[in-house]
Amino acid sequence: MTSHKNGTREEWLAARLELLRGEKELIRQSDELARQRQELPWVRMDKDYRFDTDEGPASLADLFRGRSQLLIYHFMFGPDFSAGCRACSAIADGFSGFAIHLANHDVMLWAASRAPIEKLRGYRQRMGWSFPWASSYGSDFNDDFDVHLTEEQQRAGAFRYNFRESPVWSPTDDVRGPFDAWAATAGTDWETYTRERPGMSAFALEDGVVYHTYSAYARGVDGIWGMYQWLDRTPKGRNEAGGVWWRHHDKYDEQ
Repeated sequence: MTSHKNGTREEWLAARLELLRGEKELIRQSDELARQRQELPWVRMDKDYRFDTDEGPASLADLFRGRSQLLIYHFMFGPDFSAGCRACSAIADGFSGFAIHLANHDVMLWAASRAPIEKLRGYRQRMGWSFPWASSYGSDFNDDFDVHLTEEQQRAGAFRYNFRESPVWSPTDDVRGPFDAWAATAGTDWETYTRERPGMSAFALEDGVVYHTYSAYARGVDGIWGMYQWLDRTPKGRNEAGGVWWRHHDKYDEQ
């Protein structure tokens, strides 16, 4: 016998219609936020960022590949990692399917990480992905977009993330086991792992000039995490009382 509240079809429909009103209001709010995003002022990008790609060296403008809009997912994969972050990987699992649709609607989608291009290629092959992935190794790109902190910042105990100064947090010895285990899935330790941060940024190209138009970090990228949009519609929701449950998609059969 289920412990959840039961009811008649009529009671379900009444509750569903009430929820529908809330859902419609949320959609209207989301539409308004999208409009406000599009009205943010554009910031001219004068620094010459360089990337390594499958086709060779590239500038930020080159990543547009003939489109006028560019989306970059700041994927946590540092130079000392042997695999990508589990959470970033779960998000990126959806990219290959819709990247082709974006590319045919004047938008290029890339991932960018500080790991060398050879590591990114190998991991992308392992995961079976096809979206373009650029290495920002040796560039200021990740630092300037607040998705990398240096060892000096880590020791100082503060860095800028999500548009504000944030403290550097490290687990105490009595609870650090799960955190070390999480970092180990990327082939590194907790301190090295947390020097990388997730996020996404949007850019426009107009008259040969690149502009930064939008960025989001932390839970600001929840909306592009496809599996959560489905889980939020299941009877048990995200169901994460037991902690982090997801893995790299090729690791579920491992005990």
